[in-house]
Amino acid sequence: MTTPHPKHAAELTAELAAAQRLARTIASDLLIYHRDKVLDGLRTDALFEVLAEEIREGQALYEEHVRVEVRARHNLLDRALVDVLIHSQAHIPCALW
Repeated sequence: MTTPHPKHAAELTAELAAAQRLARTIASDLLIYHRDKVLDGLRTDALFEVLAEEIREGQALYEEHVRVEVRARHNLLDRALVDVLIHSQAHIPCALW
């Protein structure tokens, strides 16, 4: 495997950072605009089912703005959804913890 040229490496790093910011923004927007659904989904252990339509919309936006090569190599949106919608809500009483 060859090492990418420094200019290309910097571009890839910037692209990855932008994809990560977009993923976290999408997850944060879900939490802000659908807080009641998030809480209900956590309490009933059905978060991803409760937010299925909203998550699909977020995925479509993410796929529209992030190249397939980045999406295939990094699961940034999935990580952001878990970090923002689940881990940040650890203070909510639910069956997960």
